[in-house]
This record gives sequence, C-alpha cells and structure tokens, in this order.
Amino acid sequence: MAIDRTQDNTSSFMKRLRTYLDMIFVDHGIFRLLIAQPSPITTRAWRSGQPWPKHVKLARERGIKTILNLRGARNCGSYVLEREACEKYGIALIDMPLESRGAPQIDRLNRAREIFTTIEYPILMHCKSGADRAGIGSALYMMLKEGRRVEEAKKQLSLRYGHVRQAKTGVLDAFLEEYEARNARQPIDFMTWVNTEYDRDALNARFQNMKAGDVLVDFILRRE
Repeated sequence: MAIDRTQDNTSSFMKRLRTYLDMIFVDHGIFRLLIAQPSPITTRAWRSGQPWPKHVKLARERGIKTILNLRGARNCGSYVLEREACEKYGIALIDMPLESRGAPQIDRLNRAREIFTTIEYPILMHCKSGADRAGIGSALYMMLKEGRRVEEAKKQLSLRYGHVRQAKTGVLDAFLEEYEARNARQPIDFMTWVNTEYDRDALNARFQNMKAGDVLVDFILRRE
C-alpha cells in the first residue's frame, strides 16, 4: 500500500517558509541580506551582523572555524537557520550573549575570557546589526586575547559600524572609559579590575543618555 507523503511534505515546506519569513521580517533580516558582510578585527577575527545561511557558507570558505553568537540562543528563525548552517558547513557555533543597553555583567566577562582562550580560530562574532554587542565583543577580544590597550580596543565601538554612543548603547563606551581612566591613574589588569573594583550597578545608575539617540537606535534602526 502506497503512503501519501504530500501532507507531510506540505507541512515541512510551510514550517520552513515560516522560519525564513520570521528571519526576514520579524528579525529584520531583509535589511541585512546585502550589508551583513564581515569586517576584520584582526587577521584571525571578524565581526558582522546576524548572518544569513549564505553568509555562514561564505565564512567557511574564508576559513572561519568558530562563530560567536553575541545575541545568545533565541527562539527565532535567524537562530534556527544559523545553527543549521553551522552544522552543515562544519563551523562551531558558540552562544556568548552580551548586553547592548547595559554595562557588561561580570560573569559574562569572565566567560568571554574563557571562550577567547579556548575556541578555535579564525572566528566570526556577530550580534543583530553588528554595531553594539559586536563592538564590545570585538573590544573584549582585542584586550583579552590580543593583549591590546583599551585605548585601541574601544575604537571598535564606532559610528563606522553603526554604534551610537548618544543613546543607551553609550553605556558600553562608558564601561571601557571607566577602566581606561582607572588604568591611567595606576595600571591594573583589565580582568583584575573587573573582578575586584568594577561596580556594574553604579555605572548603570550614573550613565546618562540623550533621548534623541534612543529614538534613532530603538525606533528607527530597531536595534536590540
């Protein structure tokens, strides 16, 4: 007796279609189709916005071994398709969530140091738009893995990448500048400062932002 697979195939097709539609419209992937090109941080690290499956394929062709997802695991089409593409093309996918509108959490900073020490390079790190979390992630990579000075690393938070410091996202600049000022007074290792002196709650409370910047970031650019 022949088994009719038509209904199963239709159901599978519709599920796949919903996944892509979620990525394209709900997660604003339509705006990243042409602009989610990676930018180099160093010779073994790149940054970008949320990749489409085709961007994961291109990353593998460039020799990328690990993708760091700075958005964290999510119940959305973009994450499902990225995870599938990484499995298909043999790239390790690591979820390393960071904040964009709050000062970095201490436990996440320690985890970032561990990840940068143990992962296989070259790497691609991304958030949604490649501006804020990709910026702080890139700065952390430069300091924790490459041993670069904070004065150089903080340039990864730049309008060049779409980062707007005159909004809530500017707290990321304030975080690096607070360490920069402390280190200028008396040199101290970055992670030693994080684990012994850094007060996240106090920094968040002190930070002031321009409301016009929030309108741009939250409602026009639709950042997370």
